[in-house]
Order: sequence, then C-alpha cells, then structure tokens
Amino acid sequence: MKPVVLDTDVVSFLFKSDTRAQIYLPELQDRQWFISFMTEAELEQWALLANWSEKRVDWLRLFLSHFVVVPSSHDLVLKWAEAMVGARRNGRRIETADAWIAATALLYDVPLLTHNKADYLGVPGLQLS
Repeated sequence: MKPVVLDTDVVSFLFKSDTRAQIYLPELQDRQWFISFMTEAELEQWALLANWSEKRVDWLRLFLSHFVVVPSSHDLVLKWAEAMVGARRNGRRIETADAWIAATALLYDVPLLTHNKADYLGVPGLQLS
C-alpha cells in the first residue's frame, strides 16, 4: 500500500464524521495513512482546550491508532527547515505546525491530503492532494 500523509483538518473531519470527510474517502482507499507527530499534538491540544471527557479522549487515541504517527527525527528536521525556507523564498508564509506536516510528506515523497491547500502552496516539491 502506498502511503499518504493526512493533514490535521482531514483527520478531524474523519474523527467527527463530518460530511466533508466524504470528499477524501476515495483518496484514502488502499493507502497507508500517515500523520505527523504535529497532527497528533494538535489533536491532543484540541481535546484539552475543549475539556473532553476521559471517554472521548480515549476514543480519539483509539482512532489515532489507525494511523502511522511519524515521529521527529534528524531527517524530518531537515525537511522541516527546507519547507520553511522554501516557502519563504517563494514569497509564502507557512505556519510552523504546517511545515512539520509538509515535511512529513516530503520525507516520504508522498502526497499530503489537506482541505487547506493554500496553506502549503509555497513549499517546493510538495505533492498536494
């Protein structure tokens, strides 16, 4: 199975059974689902900010077990730096968290599935899906 990196927004749609998740289901079939450690962190933050019950947090963590969480590494750090600098050189600003997610896709040379393509347009070599 060929991997795909999912942006936090797509993971959120899937978790909440948001109708927008339907848009992405065809692109997820027969793929291995990767997420950045940053997506996991953003989702954990979301749960804390929303004051979720222990049961709902457990459900989130069970849901996330269906994904390969890509941890930080020296290679990922280098890709993050390339994403940040490349976007800046292309006249585009990229948020720190988004650069980690982009770096994950760049590291594995796979597409990034996102609902917010504009957030990533300045990153050289990034395949957006």
